Amino acid sequence: MTKILVTGGAGYIGSHTVVELVNHGYEPVIVDNFSNSSPSVLDGIAKITGKRPAIYEGDCNDAAFMARVFASERPAGAIHFAAYKAVGESVAKPLMYYENNIGSLLVLLKTMLAFECHLLVFSSSCTVYGTPDKLPVTEASPMQEAESPYGYTKQVSERIIADTCRAHPGLAAVALRYFNPIGAHPSAHIGELPLGVPNNLVPFVTQTAAGIRPELVVFGNDYNTPDGTNIRDYIHVVDLAVAHVKTLQYLQKEDVSYDVINVGTGRGHSVLEVVHTFEQVSGRSLPHRIGPRRPGDVEQVYAAVDKARTTLGWQARYSLEDALRDAWRWQQSLE
Repeated sequence: MTKILVTGGAGYIGSHTVVELVNHGYEPVIVDNFSNSSPSVLDGIAKITGKRPAIYEGDCNDAAFMARVFASERPAGAIHFAAYKAVGESVAKPLMYYENNIGSLLVLLKTMLAFECHLLVFSSSCTVYGTPDKLPVTEASPMQEAESPYGYTKQVSERIIADTCRAHPGLAAVALRYFNPIGAHPSAHIGELPLGVPNNLVPFVTQTAAGIRPELVVFGNDYNTPDGTNIRDYIHVVDLAVAHVKTLQYLQKEDVSYDVINVGTGRGHSVLEVVHTFEQVSGRSLPHRIGPRRPGDVEQVYAAVDKARTTLGWQARYSLEDALRDAWRWQQSLE
């Protein structure tokens, strides 16, 4: 059974990907420092898959720790999720983001080369496109100046990986530029579990509906969009997790050096659309008000997904309604 190291594997996207790795016959090995996740996630993974994956608690910036993990497990490939990911926080704390997001990637790549681990799937983001000139964005769309330090760490990380693959022909990598993951596993055993006040829209929506938050603040309604609110391409987290497994399979079968692939639904939804759709699927009224724009937010972005379909044989299966229904079921399971 092929071992795959999953950094940040107890996190939101990481945990769902661990489930899909098990479902597809891989043996995931998790590395996580639980800075933005909980060990209880492992119980959820075990309930869904019947297996409790190996877990190493530690920091991906710790080269000695990472070397011990690789020496013990000898993974054939790695999926790198471990990174800070909040746009607003990155504007306030840029040095923290540069040190963690870029530093951990450097340690991982050096360790992979030292232990002859040849396959890498990198968790990138549509933020690399900045504010796009044309929509939908394709993989050939130019990178604009990043709107936030978080977005810039993804741009820099992609360049680091591309340069490393060029210098080391045995290394093969794909950067998945994904859009806005939402939802939870349909079983409601795992889902998004933000610590403290959520930075992402949907957990804030579900926590407001559950009475944990008094109201949802919509950041700006004066954008050049049909209802004035930001537009994003919201993708169900299970669809996204499957895309990572499909990418691993692609790397194992094809002669790839380095590639980038968008992962989204190909359709944009506004913040107010999400609010109203949630109210429909949950039957709950959602108290919300309009606030000022948030620093670093792009007006609108959604994906062209042809490459994922033709290259990986992947496309999104779940709808916005499905994702919001699963997110609400997950929130209710926490009460």
